[in-house]
Amino acid sequence: MSLDEQKNSIASGPAPAKQQSPAAFDLKSSEWFLNRELTWLEFNRRVLHEAQDSRNPLLERFFFLSVVGSNLDEFFMKRIGGLKQLVGAGVKKLSVDGRTPLEQINECNVVVRDILKQSRMLKVELKTLLLEEGIVISSYDQLTKAQKTFANTFFFDNVYPLLTPQGMDPAHPFPFISNLSLNLLAKVSYPDDEHTYLNRIKVPVDSGISSRFIKIGQEDLYVPLEDIIANNLDLLFPGMVIESCDFFRVTRNAITERDQEQANDLLSMIESALRDRKFAEIVRLEVNPEMSPALRGMLAAELNINEEEDLFEVEGIMAKRHLMQIAQLDRQELRFGLHQPVDHPELIGEDPNIFHIIKEKGSILLQHPYESFDSSVERFIKEASTDPKVLAVKMTLYRTAKQSRVIQYLIDAAQNGKQVAVVVELKARFDESANIRWARFLEEVGIHVTYGVVDLKTHSKVVFVVRRDFDGLHRYAHIGTGNYHAGTARGYSDLGMFTCDSVIGSDLTELFNYLTTGYTVTRNYKKLLPCPYILKKKLLEKISREGKLQAGGEQGLIQLKTNALEDKDITRALYKASQAGVHVDLIVRDSCRLRPGIPGLSDNVRVISIVGRFLEHSRIFYFRNGGNEEYFISSADLMKRNLESRVEVCAPVESPRLQALLREMLDIQLNDRHSSWQMQSDGSYVKLKAQKGEDTRSAFEHLIKNAEKRLKTANRTVVKKAKREFRKN
Repeated sequence: MSLDEQKNSIASGPAPAKQQSPAAFDLKSSEWFLNRELTWLEFNRRVLHEAQDSRNPLLERFFFLSVVGSNLDEFFMKRIGGLKQLVGAGVKKLSVDGRTPLEQINECNVVVRDILKQSRMLKVELKTLLLEEGIVISSYDQLTKAQKTFANTFFFDNVYPLLTPQGMDPAHPFPFISNLSLNLLAKVSYPDDEHTYLNRIKVPVDSGISSRFIKIGQEDLYVPLEDIIANNLDLLFPGMVIESCDFFRVTRNAITERDQEQANDLLSMIESALRDRKFAEIVRLEVNPEMSPALRGMLAAELNINEEEDLFEVEGIMAKRHLMQIAQLDRQELRFGLHQPVDHPELIGEDPNIFHIIKEKGSILLQHPYESFDSSVERFIKEASTDPKVLAVKMTLYRTAKQSRVIQYLIDAAQNGKQVAVVVELKARFDESANIRWARFLEEVGIHVTYGVVDLKTHSKVVFVVRRDFDGLHRYAHIGTGNYHAGTARGYSDLGMFTCDSVIGSDLTELFNYLTTGYTVTRNYKKLLPCPYILKKKLLEKISREGKLQAGGEQGLIQLKTNALEDKDITRALYKASQAGVHVDLIVRDSCRLRPGIPGLSDNVRVISIVGRFLEHSRIFYFRNGGNEEYFISSADLMKRNLESRVEVCAPVESPRLQALLREMLDIQLNDRHSSWQMQSDGSYVKLKAQKGEDTRSAFEHLIKNAEKRLKTANRTVVKKAKREFRKN
């Protein structure tokens, strides 16, 4: 449905309440809010469905299965870990949806066990399909004699020297088990001796020393590394009897942040927190189903977990995130068609200077991964580093690639005499170590590095350049929704905007002064809506305004695209807007507290989730505003933590040319009938299907084709212009 069709569909005004009047709803009641954790797990059901969907190429289905495994690891480290801390502290305060921390853990565990059951059955199906394509994931026992010889030789030459069996007896206490490590528990004995000995052997895969799946010979035949180790234990325990060999894995709590107010040195505090995380409380124990009750009980006791609640049986391959190795096999016919991001059509002109182009255009909208990150964002930073007229480069850095060209360009800028300032977020979850290394490295080459504001994460995505043009100083900027990470820019759907708007430039000057000093003095932002002090207030005002305009006879329309809708105040405001008759479209990737489709409360709200080839990561906020339409892009999700505890940037997109591109993207996603799921009032989702005559292509396919079409049109224009110039001469 196009925007005009949406406007027409709501022209009749508010839908009548079928059960209760608006006044009858207590918007503080927990029944109108869904649970954040449970709705996030529902998102993983949708990812799992992509692995189940036969329309997806086979290796891509393995990719989605590995993502589910990785997501569940992170869920236990972050979400369950945090809830367990609350339980340990005796917190019984109810969440906005009416659950205690313990109730949330118990309900989440039920859902996780069901997801594990589905993924186990799916893995068997996918292995069978792989076999049909000549790719075999085999157990050691199924190998031929020659193949076993190959595997044994590989083990002896490449794995055996790395292994360190750790005994468990009075002289050898239970060993430390590292987070997410895969382990063997071997029970051995001497011949003719009833006494048994337990040993832990760490599989050397998580450290990157070895691949998880070992290729046997020249064919596409793979055996899990732990299976090869288990069948060569006689080398580790010569002359002994191998009574049993089981597998287990632990997950530790990742919530170990310390009090910044008590820390004299933030960098040292983060390093200490990382050390704490290494030894943090265990929140999950995974074992193979064949492990005996006695060994399970022993592990649970030694690891200090509740066997009934925290122990999970995993049939088949444990640590499914490693299936990414299979997903990345070089079999292009079993993957999505090759996608090469195209150059942005407005950056291919004759002028080689990107600042001249931005100044001419005023603003440029970037759509990743459809348009190239390296020929736009990286080019912007690279040219800033060498342009003799550039005086200063300022940047926020949340996550970046291991081999980052962005970092090198910042170093080049400093070495070329530019003033370079980088705000590095040390508390970017699971990237803390990398960011500490980058921060120290940047400081060593003379770059001014700060760590943001005490108690606030800097999650904004901004590059700010000051350049002396022929007519004085001008400010240029890139404002984005995604990280400055070349890898994720090829797999995440994100937006960015180049601008030389003088007002936005002035606002960014204020922002960086705030970030580098931490002083919360009154700052005057005229266009940007930063967090934590402005964006939430403005969003609530704009949502309320749509309701007032609706009451005055205008057609209210709110469309919000975000990764998560968790903030209770935003949720309540959207309920009130719906009750006033405002039509609300929400494109929410994962967690969503709002319940759509409740008569008299949210029957004007539609919630969809798009899951597919690329990870949806962009945030777009749209308000019809009585015809004076407003579009924004933002680094912030609609979550309490983002809106109140992070430094985020939300920028207006004012150019009609750029607004048209955002409108096209929103309409494509709202009309998707391939990768779209619609939320029901109970929090469940229904996969949308194309009806007869409707487009069956995914939003991702449409956006790829549209980017290619824009470039082709621009190239034809360039060629025509060149021909005209040639004829003139």
